[in-house]
Amino acid sequence: MTTPVSPPEPVPTTGRTLILLRHGKSGYPDGVEDHDRPLAERGKNQAAEVGRWIRLYQPPVEQVICSTALRTRQTLQATGLSAPVRFAAQIYDATAAEVLEQIAGTDAAVRTLLVVGHAPGLPTLSSVLATPESNFEALSDLQSRFPTCALSVFAVPGDWAELAGSGAALTAFHIAGARS
Repeated sequence: MTTPVSPPEPVPTTGRTLILLRHGKSGYPDGVEDHDRPLAERGKNQAAEVGRWIRLYQPPVEQVICSTALRTRQTLQATGLSAPVRFAAQIYDATAAEVLEQIAGTDAAVRTLLVVGHAPGLPTLSSVLATPESNFEALSDLQSRFPTCALSVFAVPGDWAELAGSGAALTAFHIAGARS
């Protein structure tokens, strides 16, 4: 008689996943301040598609940092992703360093973090973070463009607070509506 074999225990990992998502295509209604511009219909469709892509290809999002701008909040809502959200005014019109500062404050227990923000902060941060171990094709795509509802995905080797000094490997770059 054979003894049943139990499945192996999961190997503990210190790795984290960072997803940087630029908001969907916004509208430009007359008399509306930039911060209050809503998503266009195309932007809603982009955000829904990118939400499906994240659920299909990435670990479950455990925390979100989202700009307070209307178009970023609507992008997050249209993704259909469900995770605790911290709205950060500092992400709106932010530099890469300002976005990185918000990421550094993330609880160490969070394994997958989504940041929903704007250009030029997120595209610049994506380029700055990418280490030589990055996926070459994804890095080439990222460096050529970062349109609305594009996202970059990084494998973060250490704590969120250490990201500025260590960088991360870019593992994927996706643009809503583009073929994966």
